[in-house]
Amino acid sequence: MLLFYHISMESAIREIALKNSEYPPLLTEIQDPPSRIFFLGAIPKNPCVAIVGTRKATSEGKRSARMLAATLAQRGFCIVSGLALGIDEAAHEGALSVEGKTIAVLANGLDTIYPRQHEHLAKKILVGKGAIVSEYTIGTPALPHQFLERNRIVSGISTAVIVVEAPLRSGSIATARHAAEQGRDVFVYPGPATHPNYRGSHMLIRNGARLVSSPEDILEDLNVSPSEKETQKQNTIERFGDDPVARTIFHALSENQMPMTIDKLSELTTLEPRTLAECISLLVIEGVIREDRNGGFSITPL
Repeated sequence: MLLFYHISMESAIREIALKNSEYPPLLTEIQDPPSRIFFLGAIPKNPCVAIVGTRKATSEGKRSARMLAATLAQRGFCIVSGLALGIDEAAHEGALSVEGKTIAVLANGLDTIYPRQHEHLAKKILVGKGAIVSEYTIGTPALPHQFLERNRIVSGISTAVIVVEAPLRSGSIATARHAAEQGRDVFVYPGPATHPNYRGSHMLIRNGARLVSSPEDILEDLNVSPSEKETQKQNTIERFGDDPVARTIFHALSENQMPMTIDKLSELTTLEPRTLAECISLLVIEGVIREDRNGGFSITPL
């Protein structure tokens, strides 16, 4: 049970009927929208993008999902996923890491969180003014066929679906198919050609999904123009592009999406701490990297 609420689940859970003005407008457009949805928290009004993939994700796949989610959340998108292990978890965490909004769509009643180990993540989503959504009534267990049913909601409330890491037999493939049928954009972030976790992803590309290699590709395809602040930041980064140390630092911070100390960066990049410190000091002055109170460095949010 969700033990972090001081009120009963019945009073915390809200219900919206299909004809209610608060019902997510994009969801009304799909062929079989739920007659009602239940939710905890607050459903953000931001445009939504779904990020989905396998539960048995690689470290690289999870890093990619966090990076994409964080960047898109910074640009005002709400990140939608299914609260599962692996890519879903990384997508929610990426959005939360930049104080962005995220929605988790469950395949069971909202009196329980599935999987159980994500109760803490569910709490973070609600504290971050996101939402946990389901079409199932209180007491409904998480049955296998319901995961496939909920995938149409993940894609249905989103303007686009991004598949990060999907085997041939994957719920993410079903979500992508729903998205295509619903007229949503389907993007695929590719991986190693021979890795089984990406065979479904690459099949989607062969079948017409759009290959993307960066958040900028996605924003461009969604016709989202770069903000003035983003342009200024990119120009500053490009000025340091010829500096191999700065380039290595940018890459490490972008890939990991978590603040890192000088020691951690040195371990990850194999650069000397003194060399790192000198370059980071300059980047902090330029405003493209910031330091938190614990001595961790991260790329300054847009």
